[in-house]
Amino acid sequence: MNGAATPVLKDLVLVGGGHSHVFVLKAFGMTPLPGVRITLVCRDVHTPYSGMLPGLIAGHYDFDEAHIDLQKLARFGGARFFHDEVVGLDLDKREVRFRSRPPLGYDVLSIDIGSNPARNEVPGAERYATAVKPIGRLVAKWEAVIARTLEAKGAWRIGVVGAGAAGVEVTLAMQYRLRELLRAVPGAADPEFHLFSSSPDVLPSHNRWVRSKFGRILEERGVRVHPASRVTSVTAEGVVDQGGGFHPLDEVLWTTQAAAQSWPAEAGLQVDERGFIQVDDTLQSLSHPNVLAAGDVATMVNHPREKAGVFAVRQGPPLAENVRRLLLGRRPERFRPQKRFLSLVSTGDKYAVASRSFWALEGGWVWNWKDSIDRKFMAKFGEELPKTMEHPPATLHTGLADDASRHLLSAGGMRCAGCGSKLGSGVLEKVLAKIEPLERDDVLVGLRGADDAAVWRVPCGKVAVQSVDFFGAIVNDPYVFGKIAAEHALSDLYAMGAEPQSALATAIVPYGLPPKEEQALFHLLSGANEVLREAGAALIGGHSTEGTDLALGLTVNGFSDPEDVWRKGGAQPGDRLILTKALGTGTLFAAEMARQAKGRWIAGAIASMLRSNRAAAGVLRDHGARSCTDVTGFGLLGHLLGLLRADDLGADLALEDLPILDGALETAAAGLLSTLHPENLRAEQALVPAAGDPGAALRLLLFDPQTSGGLLAAVPPDRALACLTELHEKGYPDAAVIGTVQPTGGVRLTATGA
Repeated sequence: MNGAATPVLKDLVLVGGGHSHVFVLKAFGMTPLPGVRITLVCRDVHTPYSGMLPGLIAGHYDFDEAHIDLQKLARFGGARFFHDEVVGLDLDKREVRFRSRPPLGYDVLSIDIGSNPARNEVPGAERYATAVKPIGRLVAKWEAVIARTLEAKGAWRIGVVGAGAAGVEVTLAMQYRLRELLRAVPGAADPEFHLFSSSPDVLPSHNRWVRSKFGRILEERGVRVHPASRVTSVTAEGVVDQGGGFHPLDEVLWTTQAAAQSWPAEAGLQVDERGFIQVDDTLQSLSHPNVLAAGDVATMVNHPREKAGVFAVRQGPPLAENVRRLLLGRRPERFRPQKRFLSLVSTGDKYAVASRSFWALEGGWVWNWKDSIDRKFMAKFGEELPKTMEHPPATLHTGLADDASRHLLSAGGMRCAGCGSKLGSGVLEKVLAKIEPLERDDVLVGLRGADDAAVWRVPCGKVAVQSVDFFGAIVNDPYVFGKIAAEHALSDLYAMGAEPQSALATAIVPYGLPPKEEQALFHLLSGANEVLREAGAALIGGHSTEGTDLALGLTVNGFSDPEDVWRKGGAQPGDRLILTKALGTGTLFAAEMARQAKGRWIAGAIASMLRSNRAAAGVLRDHGARSCTDVTGFGLLGHLLGLLRADDLGADLALEDLPILDGALETAAAGLLSTLHPENLRAEQALVPAAGDPGAALRLLLFDPQTSGGLLAAVPPDRALACLTELHEKGYPDAAVIGTVQPTGGVRLTATGA
């Protein structure tokens, strides 16, 4: 993944993709710090910009216009992207804890995870109310609200709890969007909207002119405002206010005072009475100076401010500067947030109110002004990012150079390859002590032994099936890459009808201080070992070395009954060709390296690559598959020809029936293709062109090399439909019948109808 010989000396971990962290990523992309490994951890691939959320709800913006693509931004910032959720910290060990993966060490940690509405204090709110925050999860929930409203037979009643800026904007945006949609539904009634305020007025933190203007606007729009009506409980039928009054509602949205996630306090960080991390003027934790925090999750003890996106945005540049200073061993700089700020509050339609201090203005021109400001902000982290960056030769700064010097001295001076660039025994021993391979009775000498080779017992009457794969990291998350590499290697066994038994690993980890190499190797092998264990295979040994890029190879071994071994030959004319996974990983990751792929496309491709072919192989066998292969580096056409040529057969291939990963057609059409693609094009001579133009991009995907692709099998025609149905039921939603085996050679392209 574009590694370098500069050793990894320090780890910067960014938890959360909030408004402050996007500045940090851009700053390090513009001016890298050699020797620092950056990792962004976020449960969302696209982070929403809060300023455009009302416009997104109202339908004025599409998804991409209102979201920052963290996958692209992390690539620009030279950061690894871990698509995961943090559940805790070990502050003594300096480790970040995850829900279902190994911990991650850090030297400097920054937290920007936003906040949640405070629902846990109100009975029934967490169960029956839809929270506006975290914003990243609201989009899908809003689509569900739209669907329920459109399906309602009578008038739908929607209540919004909280009448601050967020509550007012969300209420008016939802009302506008639903009214627009319901115009196309004959006889539909406009939904009722109820806004509940615990204060005597809406927008209590704004001046009286703003409150007056929105009081008028809400009345004109027919929104029923309930002042001084603090909600005390929520049920499936509605809400109860502080006076005991019951308000029947079909939907409840929650936008009240922000609340913190629990894990920062549970870890031992100093927090305020609401659980927000207390930081000083440098944005450093009061209790742990190597931990910084910004945005809603942080409370500046000397300059308390309300939880608003404008403050998170302003904290971005000083956070980036102070993170850099801490990594270099320098004193951080103090930052004082502004007391007054411009507030632009939208009204659902393209109209807004502007306020600052004691004045307020309104009009369509205010919305246009707000729209211009928001679009310029988003452009900084998207279209305005430089396509390529030219940096001077990597030079370690003084603070990091000292660490590098100590590292080289401890290693005996220069890094050499005379020993095969092997990792130190200390690193290897520590990693292997933490790896728990599957225990198998037939493994006599394995990972725990100190012998020179592994030994395992071969069952009587079985045949051994063995394969090897080795490739560089397709993703920069070593744990996920380890899982992908293992699934990719095991697919060869599944394609032959064998049951996995054991594996040997060959790993390359980037140069770094021993603890950094240890962490990378542990994450890599942990991911691979998890997949191997689930497949019933034991990791029994291997070899490790250091280099410029992360890479992993696996030699996998399996057993099968001789008569059950699948070969590429054996298909018969009339058999249906079934492909179990969608195509497109080659072009998508070529585009990702060029920062031209959307993050959700890459997330979808990773999910596909992590889907094991084990269950698919069982389904194919149960439905009488006569021949099977896995689709990997040679692309669909290359592997299909291998299956057909064994018996001198041909095939009709229905291009429009090919399952394609989201985004792959777009990236292929843009010419973003894998480096192996031109070599795979040599198979084009076996094609018989389609009667009509199937689309150039679709045709290109026939040659797209796949990583951890699907199985391609020839299934008897009378069993193909049942086979396909069971594949869908077993978790292969993209499985499809893509063609038919023919008695004559060559592959004839058809538009559809395999």
